[in-house]
Amino acid sequence: MIDPFEFSPWDFWTRADAAAHDRQRALLSGLGERPGHELGEGCFVSELASVDNDALRLGDRTYVAAGAYLTGSLRAGTDCSINPYAVVRGTVELGDGVRIGAHTSILGFNHTMSDPELPVFRQPLTAKGIRIGDDVWVGSHVVILDGVTVGDHSVLAAGAVVTKDVPAGAIVGGNPAKLLRWRIPPTGPRGDLGARLAAFADRARDQAGDVLDRSWEGSLFADRPGVAPTVRAQADAIEIADLLLGTAPPQAPLETQIERLRGWQDAATGRVPRLCSPAAEPDDPDVAYHVLSVGYALDLLDSGFAHPLTLVTASSAGEIASFVDGLPWGDRAWHAGHWVDALGTALLWSKRRGDALPTGIHESLLGWLVTHADPATGMWGPIGADGSRLQIVNGFYRASRGTFAQFGMPLPYPERVVDTVLAHVRDDRYFRPDRHDACNVLDVAHPLWLTRATGYRAEEVAATARRLLADALDRWVDGEGFGFRAPSRDDPSREASRPGLQGTEMWLATIWYLADLAGVSDALGYRPRGVHRPEPAPL
Repeated sequence: MIDPFEFSPWDFWTRADAAAHDRQRALLSGLGERPGHELGEGCFVSELASVDNDALRLGDRTYVAAGAYLTGSLRAGTDCSINPYAVVRGTVELGDGVRIGAHTSILGFNHTMSDPELPVFRQPLTAKGIRIGDDVWVGSHVVILDGVTVGDHSVLAAGAVVTKDVPAGAIVGGNPAKLLRWRIPPTGPRGDLGARLAAFADRARDQAGDVLDRSWEGSLFADRPGVAPTVRAQADAIEIADLLLGTAPPQAPLETQIERLRGWQDAATGRVPRLCSPAAEPDDPDVAYHVLSVGYALDLLDSGFAHPLTLVTASSAGEIASFVDGLPWGDRAWHAGHWVDALGTALLWSKRRGDALPTGIHESLLGWLVTHADPATGMWGPIGADGSRLQIVNGFYRASRGTFAQFGMPLPYPERVVDTVLAHVRDDRYFRPDRHDACNVLDVAHPLWLTRATGYRAEEVAATARRLLADALDRWVDGEGFGFRAPSRDDPSREASRPGLQGTEMWLATIWYLADLAGVSDALGYRPRGVHRPEPAPL
C-alpha cells in the first residue's frame, strides 16, 4: 500500500511515524549530496517523484509530491509545494509561498524548429527561463511557457495557458491566459489607471448581456432602441460579444448568425447591400464598410464570405491605381481612405478564399500609397486651409488600417505621422473633451499605436493616450454602453450621444489602443480580434 503522505505531504513532519521520517531524511541527504543541490529545513521529496535536476535548491518547508517530474535548474523559495504529477523543467525560479497544482507543466525551455530538413527532436533547445514571484497560486492543469515572468501575489486559474508575463496581483485564466480580475489592484500613478481600467472592464463584461439585449429586436440587432436594424449592427454585436464574452451573441444560434451574414452577400458582385436596399449600390459608403464589418464578423464566427468580391477580383492593377488616384484626397481624404480600406480588406478576403486575383493588384494599391504619401505629414491629401488636419488624419487611419496595418507593411514616413497626429489632437475643435467622438479618437489612437515602435516622441504619445483614456472611461452608461459622441455642453441632447452598438464597439477598441500606448492594456483582459485587431490579419 502506498503511503498517502507521498501524495499529500503537507503534514508529513507532524503526523508520519519515526520510520517514515528516517526514510525521508535519508532521501533528502542523498539528494543534497548531488553537485549543485541544496535543500532547506523541513523539506519533503516523495520517493515516487522523479527528480533529475542539474541544479536544485529547495527552501525551507518546500514539498515535492508523488509523480512530480523535475529536470533542469530549479530554485524554489520557502513554503513552496509542487503537487502530484506536476512537471517543472528547464530553468525555473520560484519565490516564497508558490503553490503549484496537480498536473501543471512549467516549461522553462523550448525546441527550435528553424531547419525544416531536420526533425524537431534533433534541433537545439533554447531556454529563457521562467520566474514566478512570491505568494503565487498556480492552479491544476496550468501550462506556463518559457520566457514568462509571473508577478507576486498573482493567481493562475486552473487550465490557464500562460504565454505572456503576468502582472503582480493579477488573476488570469483561459487559453491564452488573460486578466480576469485583480487579487491586489496595482498602486501608484500607473497602477491607479490600471485599477480603473480593470474596474471598467469588469463592469463592461458584467453588463455586456444587457447591452446586447437592449439592441435586440427579436430577430435582428438595431444600433439602439427605436431605430431600424442594420447590417452593421449585427456585426457590431458580434464584435462586442467576442470582446467581452468570448462567444457569439447569445440572442440567436451561431448557425443562424453565420447563414444570415453569408446570405446577405450579393452573389454577382460579392457586396453586401443595406437591409433596406435590394441592391448593393457601388458608391454607397455603408456597402463599402460592409466589406470590413461583415467580413470580420464572419471571421470571428470562424466563417467567411460565400462569394468572390468583384471589387478586386474583376479589376486590373491599372484600374485599381486609376480608381485610387481619382478618389477625393484633396478635400475628402476620409472618404478616400474609406474606399482604400474596403479595397485592402477585399484583397484580404479574396486571398483567404483562394480567389484568382489580377496580376499586380496588391502591389498597385500599396505602391500608389507609398509613392503618394506626403513626406511632410506622412499622410495623403493636404492640411485644410483653416489648419484642420481632421480629413487627412481620419483618412490616414482608414487607408493605413486596410493596407499597411492589415498586411503588416512598414509605413513610408512614420515619424511625420506622429507629428501630424500630435498636432491634430491639440485642436479643440475636435478634441475638447465634450466634442470627442469614437471616430476621431480612434483615428488618432491607431496611427500612434502603429508608429509606436519608432519610439519617437514616446512620452508625449503616452501622455496623450492617458488623457484621452481618462475622458473615455467616464462615458460608459450602465446597461447601455457607449454613445458614438460624447455628451456636448453645446448640444446635450444630440442623438449621436445616445449609447448604441456602434459607439460601444468602437470605444471598446479605442480604449484598448489608448491603454496599450499607456502601458496598461493588460488590465482590460481583452484584445480586439475583429475590424480593429492590432496584429496583421493572417492570410
